[in-house]
Amino acid sequence: MLETTPPPSVFTTTSAFSLATVAVIAVVASTAARTLLPKNAPWQDRVTFIWLTFDALIHFIFEGSFLALSTFGRTVNASEGPFAQMWREYAAADARWGTADPTVVSLEVLTVLGAGPLAALIVYQIVKRDPARHYWIVVLSTAELYGGWMTFCPEWLTGSPSLNTSNPLFLWVYLFFMNVIWVVLPVWLMYDSYIHIAGSLRSAQASKLGKAE
Repeated sequence: MLETTPPPSVFTTTSAFSLATVAVIAVVASTAARTLLPKNAPWQDRVTFIWLTFDALIHFIFEGSFLALSTFGRTVNASEGPFAQMWREYAAADARWGTADPTVVSLEVLTVLGAGPLAALIVYQIVKRDPARHYWIVVLSTAELYGGWMTFCPEWLTGSPSLNTSNPLFLWVYLFFMNVIWVVLPVWLMYDSYIHIAGSLRSAQASKLGKAE
């Protein structure tokens, strides 16, 4: 009787650790919104606050750990520790993250050092009710959409040799969901900020024209 090797588990302890950490960050962001925003805050401000708090923490904690493991000659595949294990699992879905791919690392430098602090600034401006946040929301959202495009477009153009879509967890959670939310929400944020900026400019223009008459 031939022995058969059982297929590798789709959901592992590392998977649980990764997703649980994401869930904890989401809870922290929601709790911060309830604590720091007034009860009558518009739902758009509340959603924006929660998303950008979540966004900043993901950039600092998750992607910051990736940078620490992927610069100055280090790679995720050659590193040890819980974050190295987490990133090795993600690298099983997209191999570039395990080998310190220079394009990915370059984008992550901008994400951790630029997008993370900018998201935190916008969160602060929401708390202070500073309308200038809408300009920075457009800047941040544009940068994150561009970063997502440059992460995946070169891979698609070369036939996606680094992507492993055979595992439903890798395909639908890591590659699809964990990236598409950084498309859908930035697009919505840009639309919402456009409404505020355009409305204010039109109002100011109408007031100026009224005074001129």
